[in-house]
Amino acid sequence: MTVNTDPEIRHFRTLFISDVHLGSKAAKADFLLDFLRTHEAETIFLVGDIVDGWRLKRSWYWPQDCNDVVQKLLRKARKGTRIVYIPGNHDEFLRGFPGTHFGGIEVAERMIHETADGKKYLVLHGDEFDVVVRNARLVAYLGDWAYDMAININILLAAIRRRLGMPYWSFSAWAKLQVKQAVNFIGEFQKVVAEEARRNDVDGVICGHIHHAVMEDIDGIHYVNTGDWVESCTAIVEHHDGRFELISWGHRIGAASKKVATLALPRPFPAAVEPAEAQDIQAA
Repeated sequence: MTVNTDPEIRHFRTLFISDVHLGSKAAKADFLLDFLRTHEAETIFLVGDIVDGWRLKRSWYWPQDCNDVVQKLLRKARKGTRIVYIPGNHDEFLRGFPGTHFGGIEVAERMIHETADGKKYLVLHGDEFDVVVRNARLVAYLGDWAYDMAININILLAAIRRRLGMPYWSFSAWAKLQVKQAVNFIGEFQKVVAEEARRNDVDGVICGHIHHAVMEDIDGIHYVNTGDWVESCTAIVEHHDGRFELISWGHRIGAASKKVATLALPRPFPAAVEPAEAQDIQAA
């Protein structure tokens, strides 16, 4: 059951969401739906990997909450919200339709976004700067399968640790971070994406792809990564004064869900869904 920790609707100038992976069993579609119900924006950027075409090709999985997220976005578009869909590598089937509108949602390869205070940001998914995705598609598919396995292990460990009264620990996040650190992937990715922003003569860049939510300055470029809705449940919002904020929705729902479960059950509830730790969440 989704628990709404803040029923008051918040209004923003712009909202950025990426890496939802609808069609994957790991997708936190119910968390995202709850978030969309309480957050409104004049413009919403869907920064890639919203639908997970890779997994859907392997086996079809599309529960009702995936439909609910899509319907919620279409409803926002009908009510006047501008929604821009920038495809990623998992939903690359949409890359053949730049400039096309689907139910009021426009598709674009990348876009320059100007904030309320006049700064310009390059908005893209970021997979074109991932050497593995660009040059070794088979390796990318194998890595995607391995991540699925890590998520399944994570669900099992979360249930065991909860029953033992131990705090949540994300095996999948740990495993991913260990590999990425070994090859300096995250740091190199951020530098390359920041350099692309510099070549486009903009103040910053907003991307997704690596599921690592962060906002930081890299050699004078404001680098913003939206994170994901598989583990961390994070989004970037732009306030009406141009200020950016990184919101971790998983923590707010998770805290409320634990409280409800504790009251309702005589023993700890072995929830399969837990938010990732907030150590990577920063605010600008």
